[in-house]
Amino acid sequence: MPARSGAQFSRRMGQKKQRLAKAEQPYSPSDTAQAPCPKEPCLGPPTTLGPYRSIYFSSPKGHLTRLGLEFFDQPAVPLARAFLGQVLVRRLPNGTELRGRIVETEAYLGPEDEAAHSRGGRQTPRNRGMFMKPGTLYVYIIYGMYFCMNISSQGDGACVLLRALEPLEGLETMRQLRSTLRKGTASRVLKDRELCSGPSKLCQALAINKSFDQRDLAQDEAIWLECGPLEPSEPAVVTAARVGIGYAGEWARKPLRFYIRGSPWVSVVDRVAEQNTQA
Repeated sequence: MPARSGAQFSRRMGQKKQRLAKAEQPYSPSDTAQAPCPKEPCLGPPTTLGPYRSIYFSSPKGHLTRLGLEFFDQPAVPLARAFLGQVLVRRLPNGTELRGRIVETEAYLGPEDEAAHSRGGRQTPRNRGMFMKPGTLYVYIIYGMYFCMNISSQGDGACVLLRALEPLEGLETMRQLRSTLRKGTASRVLKDRELCSGPSKLCQALAINKSFDQRDLAQDEAIWLECGPLEPSEPAVVTAARVGIGYAGEWARKPLRFYIRGSPWVSVVDRVAEQNTQA
């Protein structure tokens, strides 16, 4: 082979080897800004749902957010009204999430309120949650078997009682819990409007008991409050006397119960109050 032709052949072979060597080099992420990191997880439902990663938050229909301390940090009356339309969420130990929209509340104003458990400023181990920071749960038992859930507000000893919910999610689970825990006609199938139409009923439907007492509704992983998609307009809110506090004298007649007019899930409808509110 002539010397010149041999030199050209050698150069071509060298260039070919360089191209092959470059092609065999490992891929570098710096070669492109768009290359995804192989360690990045694929988008999808989280393996473990935390309170801030609820599938309800990311739902295109909802986009709801968890309410924090700033929401609860207000006096009992405005807080009781603000609760209307918000969504209470309960996550069961198996991961099932139950949801209900709040449609009825009662405000308890603290030491001056003769119907409040904190009347006269008395503090006991039982009512300690009423004196803790806003958003603290106060759960107590009545008749030795039923529970009621309150949320503390601004002001020592002041709180809001949740009286009724509109069931939104997990209705069959709520029905099973009610059937298991309620007394009397346990064999009768409950209608949807009966699931949470009362303070003890909603506690049964959401499996809320004394163990929830003094929990922080703004931080707890098993129960929290989400911002509802709609807030009731002022004319839609009925102001009425509270229920079952005849022993409280003039305080029994004070208009400290609030509910959404026309809601079939309200525990007790006050027609006179509705007329007065409409007038």
